[in-house]
Amino acid sequence: MKLKALLLSSGLSIALYASPTVAQTAPSSDDAAAITQPQATATPEPDTGDIIVTANRTQSLASKTPVALTAISGSDLLTAGISNPTNLGQEVPNLTVNRAAGGLQFTIRGVTSNDQTEKGDPSAAFLLNGIYIARPQAQEVSFFDIARVEVLRGPQGTLYGRNTTAGLINVLTNRPTSRFEGSVDAGVGNYGTYQATAVLNVPVSENLALRGGVNFDRRDSYYKAGTGVTSKLDPYKENISGRLQALYKWNSGDFLIRGDYTHIGGQFLDYVPMSNNYSGINITGVNPIYLNNSSDRARRINAALTQDLGRDTETFGVDAEINQHFGDVNVTYLGSYRKLNLDQGGARFAANLRTYQELSHGRYNQTSHEIRVSDDNLGPLKLQGGGYFFREWTRLAAYVNGFLSPTPGTPGYVYGFPQDPVTSRTLGAFTQGTLSVTDTLRVTGGVRYSNDHKARSGAQVRCGTLACDAPTDVRALNDASRSFSKVTWRGGVDWDLNARSLLYASVATGYKAGGFNDGCTAASAGCATPIPEAALYYEPETLTSYEIGLKTRFLDNAVRLNLSAFHYDYNNLQLSQTSTICGGPCTVTTNAAKAKIDGVEAEGVLVLSPRNRVDLSATYLDARYSRFAPRPGVDWSGFSLDRSPRWTTSMGYTYTLPLTNGAEVKANVRTQLSDRYVISGISNLTLIRQPSYTRTDASITYSAAGSSWYVQGFVKNLENAVVLTNAVVGTFPSITLADPRTFGGRVGFRF
Repeated sequence: MKLKALLLSSGLSIALYASPTVAQTAPSSDDAAAITQPQATATPEPDTGDIIVTANRTQSLASKTPVALTAISGSDLLTAGISNPTNLGQEVPNLTVNRAAGGLQFTIRGVTSNDQTEKGDPSAAFLLNGIYIARPQAQEVSFFDIARVEVLRGPQGTLYGRNTTAGLINVLTNRPTSRFEGSVDAGVGNYGTYQATAVLNVPVSENLALRGGVNFDRRDSYYKAGTGVTSKLDPYKENISGRLQALYKWNSGDFLIRGDYTHIGGQFLDYVPMSNNYSGINITGVNPIYLNNSSDRARRINAALTQDLGRDTETFGVDAEINQHFGDVNVTYLGSYRKLNLDQGGARFAANLRTYQELSHGRYNQTSHEIRVSDDNLGPLKLQGGGYFFREWTRLAAYVNGFLSPTPGTPGYVYGFPQDPVTSRTLGAFTQGTLSVTDTLRVTGGVRYSNDHKARSGAQVRCGTLACDAPTDVRALNDASRSFSKVTWRGGVDWDLNARSLLYASVATGYKAGGFNDGCTAASAGCATPIPEAALYYEPETLTSYEIGLKTRFLDNAVRLNLSAFHYDYNNLQLSQTSTICGGPCTVTTNAAKAKIDGVEAEGVLVLSPRNRVDLSATYLDARYSRFAPRPGVDWSGFSLDRSPRWTTSMGYTYTLPLTNGAEVKANVRTQLSDRYVISGISNLTLIRQPSYTRTDASITYSAAGSSWYVQGFVKNLENAVVLTNAVVGTFPSITLADPRTFGGRVGFRF
């Protein structure tokens, strides 16, 4: 079996723990208290390159946490030039982050979701300070004043629950501290890039501290106007963000409240016609031919693009965290309310390069509440448990104009989906405990019950105007409601081979709720064209993961290694595709397949001397459908899952030159090599391929004594590689490309 071979050969992978962008040092005691919950303690061993994380919802050293994770500190995000989530994939094994439908799509170890609509759910959860962010359109916001980013690979269905089949990304911001401090950072770059951040922390009293930050982030589009383009493309984004926090402490606990706001402006266009870099498109059963065009040609739009692409979107929220000790028992409450107001124009490219106006207006509201209780003083047993509530309610309208009828005022000129309301509710209860069998051997078990309810009332419309009030306008009912429930669990064992080596093994399950497509059944009042329940609804997807890993350090911490091997049984995959079954383009999701995923990951660092460090990573991934028939008589069993290169490797080198006045110069270069991969076009039975590529990033930074100020120059994607990240086939064939070559400089001050 491939699983046995992988587990027996887990020693074949070498990677280094804590690359230049993986956090290299644990926080000071004051910082550690500020960024993690008080019920757990962990004292970092000095000069180990370790970092404190909260992957298991309590504080622990990354090297002693028995899960596959990568933690990137805020300072290393700055060094690597990562200013938003889209570049995390360059630093984290088996993670791909791409733009899709105005939001973000995360793929971890080949597990992903293509449904970016209001009725879809991701397979990997995105969290901000532990708060689940439901809408992908609210996720590409600027990183500023960040403590660290934790990426957990593999299902996290016990402690995190909702939509964590693939894993999760948790962005943790800096909390208020007891020191008066602040910082100012600014940067400029090509493509009209301007960024600026200011942060101020003020201790008001011995018990109260305030922290605030503002950020400005602007750049032009990576796509260029060609023949026929009169639409305004620049700036692509012009975002303003702010965050304000207050932390109050008392002898037995603390209370933290945060408020944040982001305005997302600019001109929305995330894709270009597929014909820019592929020929022979939209031929059923015939794969498009990759053209290997230059970056300039692949990104140039030669179409009659005249539509308004502007967006005026805002997202804001407030969350509260309360930690209270009752003797040996610790109680944590985490609650939030968030809102996303989305208003944007866009355009769709048809195969003949004709463009159609796209309009989206949405009001998304979500609230969540979680309470956790833990007790670390039950002798050899550490136990935690709690309950979770999440609710999202939405009203929105999305339209494509001129597609079904080119004449304004005639039915079909406006084709759209007004939905009001769309609701989603999740209830969860969980517990997990770790028993120390001996001083070096621990056993972990956990279980979670989840209940999800989804509902929608709305319509598909073919109208003459946006008012949709003419007698000749056509309205088809969208009406669906269904509940799902599942018990997920986790079991594991971890063993300290010695003081600096941890061996672990686990079996874990993940679950993502089912949902519905457009339409209605005969049970819905007023349903004029009912469809069978089997076509309207799809079932939950589930995943069972088997994993073994090793985290070790040796040669006086000069070598740090993280190794893991895993096997997934992945059932009832929710596969989404663009279809015209609705009478026009719509997203249809079905439980179409089963999959098997085998992989090996390795990451880490080799410190050759105080001045020289090499970081390496390597991954092997065999993610394939074990059963998939996209149409009767068509067998895709054995085909690769989307965005799943068989091999990826990266190597980085950092040279640090200390200067006589206490300052230093640090130069870094990092190259990633990715094997080829495909993105499937299920609707016309094609595979859109991305050939293998390399991508190199480099930077040089001067830091003054005491890190009081710095100046940096950088370049990313030195090769200017053209990398496919998303593809849509059928009615509107288009592609999304990763960032081209970017370069610029930054300067910052600390006080």
